[in-house]
Amino acid sequence: MEFLLDPNLWIAFAMLTALEIVLGVDNIIFISILVGRLPPEQRDFARRLGLGFAMVSRLLLLFSLSWVMGLTEDLFTIAGNGFSGRDLVLLFGGLFLLYKASHEIFVEVEAKEEDGPGASDPVAMKAAGRKAMWAIVGQIAVIDIVFSLDSVITAVGMVDQIGVMVAAVVTSVAVMLFAAKPIGDFVDAHPSVKVLALAFLVMVGMALTGEAFDMHIPKGYIYGAMAFSLAVEALNLRARAKRRARIKTA
Repeated sequence: MEFLLDPNLWIAFAMLTALEIVLGVDNIIFISILVGRLPPEQRDFARRLGLGFAMVSRLLLLFSLSWVMGLTEDLFTIAGNGFSGRDLVLLFGGLFLLYKASHEIFVEVEAKEEDGPGASDPVAMKAAGRKAMWAIVGQIAVIDIVFSLDSVITAVGMVDQIGVMVAAVVTSVAVMLFAAKPIGDFVDAHPSVKVLALAFLVMVGMALTGEAFDMHIPKGYIYGAMAFSLAVEALNLRARAKRRARIKTA
């Protein structure tokens, strides 16, 4: 029990938890946008399942540290650029995120998918709803692995106690689980914010793809751009709310 009184341990736990939460922001955005495509009664279950996948994948990677760190060794070289297992995971994950975010932007801005069953067939609608939910959960699981891999490698570089890492991961996922629903509801209620969030995911996908080719983009630049864009969008939302209030009182 003496190790619990070590202030260095608590500092490391607090720093790692904060880092895991920050690194999980893009994961929350991805999950919130995907579950927004589901019927309201299925969203909470899919959201919890998605964040559960995130926690399980990170814990499994933490308990296989030797394998994870081995992923940083080059497997082959193309045009003088070495590719490791981590690079390949980031490459395919980044390309998947680019495709998915671009497709969602197209659906949101230009089209509405109309391949669902007719409203007169409740059995087919229910079966299609279950199929759509598990398809979305599968997509969440794929991208969770990508985000978890980078998160775990970062954690290993900060802390050397596996117990602290596990506690930080569980705590960060609990915080994300609490924040995911209000974030998802807000994004779903404001189409412009949803498109902005999808643009964030495009940027994250580009960053992951660049990382695979050893083009490191500091996370601070990405999160700084996100914060600035959100601040501008917040002003736009406030301005629109004031205009609507003036119209109602006119």
